[in-house]
Amino acid sequence: MLLVTPIVASLLTMFYVRLTFNVIGLRRSLKVSLGDGGLEVLERAIRAHGNFAEYVPLALILLACLEFNRAPSAAVWPLGLLLLAGRVIHAVGVNAPVKGAASSNRVRGMVVTVLTLIGLVVANLSWLVYHQFVL
Repeated sequence: MLLVTPIVASLLTMFYVRLTFNVIGLRRSLKVSLGDGGLEVLERAIRAHGNFAEYVPLALILLACLEFNRAPSAAVWPLGLLLLAGRVIHAVGVNAPVKGAASSNRVRGMVVTVLTLIGLVVANLSWLVYHQFVL
């Protein structure tokens, strides 16, 4: 039974819903039904939402594979929590006006996300190789 992935997926989904409501709220208040209306604040919200949707599914598949193949929780939990942290940091940075720290948060969030994806790939492949050739 998977334990870590459903918890991480649930937390990520709650954050995704928040990003969704952010876009909806901005669309309503700015009266823009499609696209960003040339408004930077809406463009940022849309990209934070879209970027999240682009990266999280693949990461969750890799996290679930790792857990399904019975990797130790000590390996699965940190990767799941890093994914969550990376996505939150990135979204906060994207939604903030471009100035020093905001831009740095966007970059930091992407770095954490990409390193987490690489970590998930390495962990999955290492775990499979270990079970195929060592055990």
